[in-house]
Amino acid sequence: MIIQAAEAIEAIQHLDPGVGRAEWVRIGAAAKAAGVSFINFDRWSSGAGNYNERDAARMWRSLKPRSSGAAAVNAATLFFLARQSGWRPSRAEHSPRPFTSCRAEPREPSVYETLSEHGRAVWNECAPLAGVAFDYLRARCCAIPPADGDLRWHRALKHPSGYCGPALVGLVTDAITGEPISLHRTWINADGSKADVDPCRMLLANHRSGGGVIRLWPDESVSTGLCVAEGIETALSAALHFPPAWCVLNAGNLGKFPVLPGIDCLTIIVDNDPAGERATRDCATRWNEHAEVCVIHPSAADLNDELREAR
Repeated sequence: MIIQAAEAIEAIQHLDPGVGRAEWVRIGAAAKAAGVSFINFDRWSSGAGNYNERDAARMWRSLKPRSSGAAAVNAATLFFLARQSGWRPSRAEHSPRPFTSCRAEPREPSVYETLSEHGRAVWNECAPLAGVAFDYLRARCCAIPPADGDLRWHRALKHPSGYCGPALVGLVTDAITGEPISLHRTWINADGSKADVDPCRMLLANHRSGGGVIRLWPDESVSTGLCVAEGIETALSAALHFPPAWCVLNAGNLGKFPVLPGIDCLTIIVDNDPAGERATRDCATRWNEHAEVCVIHPSAADLNDELREAR
C-alpha cells in the first residue's frame, strides 16, 4: 500500500487539476482509493485557477468508495488516467518473485486493520433505522440520524451468549480516511432499555478501533461545524441541538481526534469522568489552533443521562 501511494502521488502530477468538477471529483475518489493523503491531493488541486481550499476539503471528506458496478472508481482509475497523460511507473510493474518449493498457509491477521469480510457481511444485513430502533432512540431522548449516516439496525443479530434480537449497528470508520474498520453493536428493546445480555454493547473482536468514529451524519452534512461525543446516544442527544454529530467511541479516541480540514467549529460533549475530562482538554487544545471550540459539560454522567433524568 505504501508503494502504491507513492506511485499514485507521482501519477496524479501528470493530470490537469483544472479539469471540470465531475472529473476532478472522480480523480479525487481514485486518488483516495490509491492511498493519496488529502495534503497531497490538495497540493495538486491548488494548481487549478478556480482552486478553493474549503471546497477541496469538503469534497475529500464526502468521497465514498465505489469499488464495483458501472460507476466504479478505484486506484486503477487513477493509474489509467495518468497513463493516458504520459505517466509511466518508476519501478517495474512485474518484478520476478523468488521461487519457493512450498508456501505457508495464509493466516488470519491478529488484528484486522480494515473491516473483515464477516463484518462487511453483517453490515450488509443491516437496514436503515426503523421499527424497534426508532422506538428505542426516541425513548432514549435521541435525535434520529439521516438514513445515509453510518448507524443502522439489525432485526435479529446474534450475541455471543446465544441470544438473538434487535440491535443498533454502527459502522466504525477511520476518522481521516473514512475506511471501514469495525462495527459497534448495541442490543436493544423498544421501550428504551438494553437487551438482557452481557455485555449489551460490543465492538467486533480483533478489529482496530483506535482513530475510529461512527459518522452518524455523513461527511456531506459536515460543512463548517461538527459535534463529537464518546457514546452513540450522547452524540445523538447532542444532535437535538448541535447537528451534525459523530460518535468517537471512547475517551482515547476523543483525546486524539484529529483536526479535519474545512471545519470551523467543533463542539465537544464531555463525559463527566477523569478520562473524559482529560480527553476533552487534549482535543480542545489541539483544535483551538484551527477552529472555534465549544465544550459542553452536562451535570449528569453524560448528556444523554441528563436529558433522560429531566423528563
